[in-house]
Amino acid sequence: MKMNVDLSGVSETALLTLQVRAHEARRADGILDDPMAVKLVDSIEFDFAKFGYTRRQDMAVRALAFDGATRDYLRVHPAATVVALAEGLQTSFYRIDAADVGHQFRWLTVDFPPVTQLREKLLPPSDRVTVCAQSALDYGWMDRVDTADGVFITAEGLLMYLEPTDAMGLITECARRFPGGRMMFDLPPSWFAALARRGGLWTSTRYRVPAMPFGMSPSEAARLVDVVPGVRAVHDVPYPRGRGRVLNAVLSGMQRIPLLDPVRPSLTLLEFG
Repeated sequence: MKMNVDLSGVSETALLTLQVRAHEARRADGILDDPMAVKLVDSIEFDFAKFGYTRRQDMAVRALAFDGATRDYLRVHPAATVVALAEGLQTSFYRIDAADVGHQFRWLTVDFPPVTQLREKLLPPSDRVTVCAQSALDYGWMDRVDTADGVFITAEGLLMYLEPTDAMGLITECARRFPGGRMMFDLPPSWFAALARRGGLWTSTRYRVPAMPFGMSPSEAARLVDVVPGVRAVHDVPYPRGRGRVLNAVLSGMQRIPLLDPVRPSLTLLEFG
């Protein structure tokens, strides 16, 4: 029997990203191997059609980028702790655990109780996964992080939904608390966030994207090394290849042409010193 799911607000975006990843994983020529996403969608009773068109690659490409950076870190720090802020219904732990980085790393999920309860009901348990049922802005989760073997923090699809002061405060506190660690996040450009903030982004007649108070271009992200104490280096992470020559040409062109920096989304990796 399928489980009825009722999430609202920003938490509901977890279902949208899940559906996009599952669609991609079902394809014979899919770019993302994510059987757990398929299993989750098949276990949930929810009107996914409300989101409109979800047979797209953007969120699968983003997942590949986060997976790649996480795996790179774990190859050097195989027993590190990965902290997934506002993890939603991401299935990153299972994809990375099936990869080539061993099985020593630990995982900390941070999200609101309705989401963590769903995860505990629907996803296979692991003694290497710890759950903090709270907001990422409640810094109490930081006390649960074992820093002995390294820390890699992901904020996939999170910061754009925070107020700018909250988003910058989170980055600043992570840099202060986890020297030697890394943090990766994605953000839309400021113009896109402004459009969403005005309520102008509808994916269908029944679904409007939540407001996005925060955006940042790659050039703005590069300045974090001068703005945030403890940030040692900033990397503009390249987008992985998707499916199709047109998409890959667009992704490659956006990152090779500096004039496009103000209009493209950013994938940013911070090194804390």
